[in-house]
Amino acid sequence: MLQKILPLLFLFCCAGNSARAQVITVSDDLTVRNDLGYYILGEMKGSLLLFRDRTTTFEIQAFNEKMRATWTKEIELDKRRPQVIDVVADEESFCVFYQFKRDGNTLLKAHKYDAAANLIDSVVVKDFGSVFYTPDLEALPSEDKNKIVFYEIEDQKDVKAYSFDIKKMKLLWENEYESKESARSRDLREILTDNAGNFYIIYERDNRKSQLENHRFELYRMNSAAVPVGKAVPMTEYLRYDVRFEYDNLNKKLVAGGLYAEDSPAWATGFFYVNFSMDSEAEPQITYHPFDDDFVFNLLDKGEKSPKKRKNKGISETDIQEIVLRRDGGILIIGEQNRHLDRGYGNGTSSVNSAFGGRYITDHYYDDMFLASIHPTGDLHWVDVLHKKQYSQDDDAIFSSYFLAKTPTALRLLFNDEIAYENTVSEYVVKGSGTFTRNSVMSTENQKLRLRFREALQIAANEVIVPSESRNRLKLVRVRY
Repeated sequence: MLQKILPLLFLFCCAGNSARAQVITVSDDLTVRNDLGYYILGEMKGSLLLFRDRTTTFEIQAFNEKMRATWTKEIELDKRRPQVIDVVADEESFCVFYQFKRDGNTLLKAHKYDAAANLIDSVVVKDFGSVFYTPDLEALPSEDKNKIVFYEIEDQKDVKAYSFDIKKMKLLWENEYESKESARSRDLREILTDNAGNFYIIYERDNRKSQLENHRFELYRMNSAAVPVGKAVPMTEYLRYDVRFEYDNLNKKLVAGGLYAEDSPAWATGFFYVNFSMDSEAEPQITYHPFDDDFVFNLLDKGEKSPKKRKNKGISETDIQEIVLRRDGGILIIGEQNRHLDRGYGNGTSSVNSAFGGRYITDHYYDDMFLASIHPTGDLHWVDVLHKKQYSQDDDAIFSSYFLAKTPTALRLLFNDEIAYENTVSEYVVKGSGTFTRNSVMSTENQKLRLRFREALQIAANEVIVPSESRNRLKLVRVRY
């Protein structure tokens, strides 16, 4: 799915009431039984566009203001088994990036189209030559959608990257970096790009109690320079429980927000914040904030003993889902409780899923969320817990979790109250001051909707498009405030 959202900058302020009536519009449905995937491109020239990868054909489906299907157009890529890697769109055009074979060579190519799906430019991004394997490329568009970096990791340590300017339709640079001690599954923490097309690789070393004095993040910036710029961020006070990094294009810094642990990496006991520049000699700014009892017991909310009688051990089964950048250089950390339980049962017959003649089922739990706002000084601004409870089974949790919509005055977190065919949709509206309200958005009763909020797209400050998939039928739902 294409995750195109408004710039990741949130202006913290305390203005007016955000609880307004919303208008819900549901599109005509499309059969996607044989589709490999789809990308919601957003609005162009009055039409909402959807790119469909139908394995052997590729087409654009347009919807009007009332979400009625108005036209469909097939677009032509190269004939030799094209494999779409990503589709990046702005307000006037979209660019399809794909790999294909020609005369025994593997090529990465870009096609740019206008709002009517007419081809306006085409360029070979990279000719990999005759290789024994097809490069396993990942795509990373910049925040402003003007640049995109393609990368692959070989042998869990060798990184090759290719930076492309979408506006100018040309390759900016290609480079590679070899880490002599990294294993991807263990040490690679995150990969980022910025609006200049630079590429950042972030590793973590020695996140173990016995090696705490050496615990650190290592960051490398790749661009046209022959040697990547490196920087180490020492984290010698605590273990890392979870972390997310972002590049702040407004303030030209790398920031991170996460959870730290003291004795055991299985239990988080506080928040941490990191702020630094790759080009500055100044030491990275690192601050830690231990959880207080009220936060822990509000998040756990299990009806257990009161905080006065129960020791605060911290929290577990919680991930940092994302961080939101504040314009002043601070951040907002968003975390969510989730766990996945595999269990098996016998059915008296053999099964490929179980050596004991049964099968496995997977339970998915996505429960309460928390938000922690941190000033650029590292001081803790406020912390909130937002309650929800979601359970599903054997669906890869595609209908669980939430979607974050950003406006200049508030954040909206939209989610399914239950993972069921008859369901209600709710939202939390969170102000910059930390105050929040919970609103009912819509009901899916008798609508045949199953909303995938994690694949939603924000197309305006007051408008979100959410895909719904039910029984191989796709609908797009417009939520307008």
